[in-house]
Amino acid sequence: MSIIKRSIHSNDLPNPEKANIQTWDEPLFKKAGVSVDVLRLDKIHTIVSGNKWFKLKYYLEEVLLKSKKGVMTLGGPYSNHLLATAFVCSQSGFSSIGIVRGEEPPAYSNTLKDAQSFGMQLQFVSRQQYLDDVFTERIRQSHPDFLFVEEGGRGKLGIKGAEEILHLKALNHYTHVICAVGTGTMMTGIINSSDPAQLIVGIPVIKLSNNNANSISEFISNNSKCKNFLLKYDYHFGGYAKRSTELIRFMNHLHDGQKIPTDFVYTGKLFYAAMNLIESGFFELGSRILLIHSGGLQGNRSLPGGTLHFSY
Repeated sequence: MSIIKRSIHSNDLPNPEKANIQTWDEPLFKKAGVSVDVLRLDKIHTIVSGNKWFKLKYYLEEVLLKSKKGVMTLGGPYSNHLLATAFVCSQSGFSSIGIVRGEEPPAYSNTLKDAQSFGMQLQFVSRQQYLDDVFTERIRQSHPDFLFVEEGGRGKLGIKGAEEILHLKALNHYTHVICAVGTGTMMTGIINSSDPAQLIVGIPVIKLSNNNANSISEFISNNSKCKNFLLKYDYHFGGYAKRSTELIRFMNHLHDGQKIPTDFVYTGKLFYAAMNLIESGFFELGSRILLIHSGGLQGNRSLPGGTLHFSY
């Protein structure tokens, strides 16, 4: 049992045992000669949904070990990571500070309202400052009693937690594992705990200027123990948090048929990519494919009412 579970008495921290395997059944898959399952990490908690708990848990242990007051971290106004950090710190008896990308808006997003309700102190910085490493380091040094966590839990401890995802179930019989990619932290952890014979396919949700050399591929390459992975860059739908009518239509179709809710930032693009790759013949006959549903559905609250056939 981890130090965080021994030391923190909360009945409302995520429970990874609630994750289950769901078969995604489509006529196309039988025609292509492949099978597709989904690891439903979104079921482990209603707020800290999916991969967020895995990427945060060892940072929380670090707060305890180093006797810090809490966590300072970064994110945008709709960030799953900010909300998850605020909640787990609240449940764990820690303080939290969120450095939010962009000027303070006249009205907060639902995400920021919830993060604030869980005790997170919000500090808004311009987009230019947010991307300035010198400025970020200055903020970090101004709060030495807080553990600084990079955006999305990016870093060694985030990877360490993500390495536990493939250990939740007996998953080594799958030939392919597919996941959405933001910072690359979860994918790196999955690569590190995968069987070398498995191919790990990442779907970046960010539009990158160079598909051959970029910060995500460099981060994964520099931190992964194996090289059994590739990135498919064509499913960002215009960039981070961008969407189209086609994507929304697909998400509704998926939920209507399979009862699998997705979000338009990460998992909707992941499932769309998987369907398209199967349709295009990317996978060999007999492939056994596992999709990692990484949660984060609360971002859908930014959509106009009625856009989706399901609710957060």
